[in-house]
Amino acid sequence: MPISEAQVQELLKSVVDPTTGKDYVSSKEIKKVQVSGDAVTVDVVLGYPAKSQLEPVRQQIQSALAAVSGAVTVNVSFKIVSRAVQGGVKLVPGVRNIIAVASGKGGVGKSTVAVNLALALSAEGATVGVLDADIYGPSQPMMLGIQGQKPTSPDGKTLDPMVAHGLQAMSIGFLIDIEQPMVWRGPMVTQALEQLLRDTHWKDLDYLIVDMPPGTGDIQLTLAQKVPVTGAVIVTTPQDIALLDARKGLKMFEKVNVPILGVVENMSTHVCSNCGHEEHVFGAGGGEKLARDNGVTVLGSLPLDIHIREQADSGNPTVVSAPDSPAARTYREIARKVAVRIAEKAQNFSGAFPKIVIQNT
Repeated sequence: MPISEAQVQELLKSVVDPTTGKDYVSSKEIKKVQVSGDAVTVDVVLGYPAKSQLEPVRQQIQSALAAVSGAVTVNVSFKIVSRAVQGGVKLVPGVRNIIAVASGKGGVGKSTVAVNLALALSAEGATVGVLDADIYGPSQPMMLGIQGQKPTSPDGKTLDPMVAHGLQAMSIGFLIDIEQPMVWRGPMVTQALEQLLRDTHWKDLDYLIVDMPPGTGDIQLTLAQKVPVTGAVIVTTPQDIALLDARKGLKMFEKVNVPILGVVENMSTHVCSNCGHEEHVFGAGGGEKLARDNGVTVLGSLPLDIHIREQADSGNPTVVSAPDSPAARTYREIARKVAVRIAEKAQNFSGAFPKIVIQNT
């Protein structure tokens, strides 16, 4: 008896995508099922960057369908589309999704998490950019190893982003002398952020990671009101004072209708490089409590590790300099969870519709 398309669809309902935890049918990742005699062809399109997962997914589905057909062809790809943002905010040309990486206070490793998150998404095949929104203390030029270089402006109006480790990047640090302090009032800072965002010629980005300054001030308000943010990642340490400030940052994004993608607990433990003793220097379980109290998830926990700091300071962050290290694996897990959370959001079609103008003639 020949197999039917309905049988194939029913069988695929029992096959779970290990990255999303949902079956391929309910998550709408099965785009086409074609049955011709005993031959079955299935097209799968994942909604998150999955360069390392394409072959495992193909083999998983092929094995599941081998029970009903000896001639199975499975085509697996991924496509990242724009997802919903705050209402009434103008989209940024060349950028599909914007992810804010924020913290309530400084010194929690937010910029290090931001750059490694960007690199992890890029390693999975996404086109990724980094916008350094910390006007007073830009750090991404150093972390990306391109400090002192200047962007070009082919048309005299827009800037081409700098490129490092496959990432497109823009920062006020590229435009000023390294020793020059930014003695600016709030309105000048917010204007600079908007210009860096909208006057940069971003080239077909799947994700733009915005490395936020600490706190809940002018920059954060401008980002929430004028920048189409798909979601925010909150970085904290387990320390009580850091959690207190992180909670304020989390609540701020909620007030302006920017969804929280999750919490990253940085410096969760320290392992002595001499004796191997592990210690919770800044306390234990703080990130989990913050997430639990606010109904969000913990994306991952990272150790207080001298190598992470050395790699970022040298311009070769962990994900590219030590890709097989435990820390790099954690960054990749965080990136996968962030990408899946974004893929689960409603699609944003606002950029697909033309503007209609009605005039009296």
